[in-house]
Amino acid sequence: MNEAFFPAFFNSFFIGFGVMIGGTLIGGLASFITGQPLLTEITRISSNLRIWAIIAAIGGTFDTVYSFEKGFLDGGTKDIVKQLLLILSAMGGANTASIIISWLTQEHVQ
Repeated sequence: MNEAFFPAFFNSFFIGFGVMIGGTLIGGLASFITGQPLLTEITRISSNLRIWAIIAAIGGTFDTVYSFEKGFLDGGTKDIVKQLLLILSAMGGANTASIIISWLTQEHVQ
């Protein structure tokens, strides 16, 4: 955690957001090329990509696990709270992108 907290917080949000939007658009392009139903595949890709967007946004799992270990063993609760907020920020970015994709595809409407 060499970076200041607030820039990392915003980076985490927008990385999660960008991975979701970019991944679903590229996956949608691939489904279009292969003749699959475009909007249905974009919705499916969006639901499958969410966890990977969160992991990409927090920078992998080892730094997070190290920060949790440091917080528990060294008594640094500040590091635990920071990591939890970064994870929540990444989840918020991925969820925001998922909602936007859902609005654009309208696959939930019957």
